[in-house]
Amino acid sequence: MVDHQFADARLAALYDRFHPWESRGDFPFYLPRLLAARSVLDIGCGTGLLLHRARAAGHTGRLCGLDPAVGMLELARRRGDVEWVAGDLESFDRPGEFDLAVMTGHAFQALVTDEEIRGALAAVGELLTADGLFAFETREPAARAWAGWTPEHAVTVRDEHGAEVTMSHRVHTPVEGDTVTFDTTYTSPDWPRPETSRSTLRFLTAPALDARLAEAGLAVVERYGDWSGGPHTAGSPEIITFARRAATR
Repeated sequence: MVDHQFADARLAALYDRFHPWESRGDFPFYLPRLLAARSVLDIGCGTGLLLHRARAAGHTGRLCGLDPAVGMLELARRRGDVEWVAGDLESFDRPGEFDLAVMTGHAFQALVTDEEIRGALAAVGELLTADGLFAFETREPAARAWAGWTPEHAVTVRDEHGAEVTMSHRVHTPVEGDTVTFDTTYTSPDWPRPETSRSTLRFLTAPALDARLAEAGLAVVERYGDWSGGPHTAGSPEIITFARRAATR
């Protein structure tokens, strides 16, 4: 579920520098849930940082990371006591094996069409144990997070060789409906040219999200609006959801 740009090993190596643990709300929020689950699937695991941290924190059960980006998985595989699988939900057939499935980093929003959402939720439901949980988050549309995705908010880090690399975003306007398309550009004085990729994310409201979960036979059991565990309201930045198979399933 990571952007296709991260199939590039050079950009994949920069991901955790642009998104370090210390600046993220999702990883510290989900980590206790991982530690409490016997078997965990991280969908769109990226560089594997969350699963690495879970194992280092003492998780003794099954940890599995799934991602289609080869560049990311090369970094994830630095730790060999976690199962790493190259692929996506369509190709991953492990029915009833996971007590917890997570999608972090707003990866769920990369499911843009109704068909993609329907297929992903159906697949997740099949992967869960009878009382397993699916945990993920989407950005609350009313918060308009994309308004800050501008070149003026560019971020610069240093790569493993000490070279500066800058990441900036530019949203395609006007934003209409519930999808947002934007370009991400990476530049460095040490590179011959910039690297640019285009992404589209879907911003579903909580009721629209719940309807799609229900269609897939999943019921919301917990919901939060921020990474401190506050309730979801109209003014929340996030829609953080824990769902499990509905009783009638």
